[in-house]
Amino acid sequence: MPSPSAFTRLAKKASTFTGRPACFALALGTIVAWAISGPLFGFSDTWQLVINTGTTIVTFLMVFLIQNTQNRDTEAMQIKLDELIRVSRSADNALLDLEELEEKELDELRGHYEEMARRARDAQQGQKMR
Repeated sequence: MPSPSAFTRLAKKASTFTGRPACFALALGTIVAWAISGPLFGFSDTWQLVINTGTTIVTFLMVFLIQNTQNRDTEAMQIKLDELIRVSRSADNALLDLEELEEKELDELRGHYEEMARRARDAQQGQKMR
């Protein structure tokens, strides 16, 4: 397998770090330090702008890192599910690659499987009553 790109490595490391308690503690510490420094700066507009700008930039960048991580995780999960469907004898191979279908097609398939589930529950209820 080819080695991951620099962005992928960065995104993985950033998502791992930001999910740890130490990162939360660092963020909390930053907010506490900012709040404590308020009187020192007279609660000025610049003092407020610093935290607003900082948090906006961090949030903006994190959205892209989170989305990248989510996309990779979802793609990997889809591939694993496709493989499980493929190797299962009784599985319907038409279900492979469902994520590529239009919403209307997905709704139709969902309806089909909901109907199958309803029939299975009804049959189960009928067996319990015997």
